[in-house]
Amino acid sequence: MIPFERFLELPVTDVAARVKATGHKVCAFPVNGTRRWFVLEHGDKIGTDFFASYMDESIKNHVDLCRMLFEHGIETILAPVFGRELMHRGDEYTKRVGMDGLVRTATDKTYREFFEQYNVRVRFYGDYRDVLSGTDYEYALKSIYELTEATKQNTRFHLYFGVFADESTETIARLSVEHYLAHGSVPDHEALIRKYYGEDLPPVSLFIGFDKFSVFDMPLLASGQEDLYFSVSPSPYMTERQLRAILYDHIYVRRVLEPDYTKLSSEELDWIREYYRTNKDHAFGVGKLKFNLWFPEIGQTS
Repeated sequence: MIPFERFLELPVTDVAARVKATGHKVCAFPVNGTRRWFVLEHGDKIGTDFFASYMDESIKNHVDLCRMLFEHGIETILAPVFGRELMHRGDEYTKRVGMDGLVRTATDKTYREFFEQYNVRVRFYGDYRDVLSGTDYEYALKSIYELTEATKQNTRFHLYFGVFADESTETIARLSVEHYLAHGSVPDHEALIRKYYGEDLPPVSLFIGFDKFSVFDMPLLASGQEDLYFSVSPSPYMTERQLRAILYDHIYVRRVLEPDYTKLSSEELDWIREYYRTNKDHAFGVGKLKFNLWFPEIGQTS
């Protein structure tokens, strides 16, 4: 282990090498709080079409975030986009942000240049076929299929967009039955992952969320061993320092064995006791409301 401050000073390539040395990293990163970030940081660009300006800036930001994660050694990103609640948020929002957003993953120049430059294979997971087929939004499926086909030869990085992946039980049950009918055997965990995601994937290594603590939309890949992180600021605000702090914690701080408590010195036990007693009224995940928004207690919200 190297000191954290030294880790912050390492070249990006060195950080990436250290991250990759600990295994293939799958990062679940549902970018959240984007509208809040857009209004606060790009309010002057809203103009007459809020949704168009919002999507333009959000796509640029998402590409920057993915690029930063990839360059720091993350090889696979799970990016849950939206679940079934999208279909109840009003026709304009559903179309302009949800469906048109899906179309733009395949047509937007910023995305397409990024996928080509970084050799990114893009896939989609979730129940998007079942949810969209036969609706006014079925046109979005064409873009999903086109982008999957266009990037299928890319091999350096992987980006999975989660679309309606919030209710996976019935889908997994159906895939299990189909496998049994075809092969005469119950599928194992790896076989189900291949059927659900379209290829082999290791378990999620770390989940980076925002807002109220909640882990979601990574069916079959949650092992209970993934490290959970939640930012104070909306996801689009992520900085390189924040990412490095997360990676340092992931590859160094959480990988040590617990001590033998009977062999700790009295001074060490005193420090631990005092720390726990001092913080016994506190719990991570507790927040407060301000302007009808939830803020964690550690944030400066006075």
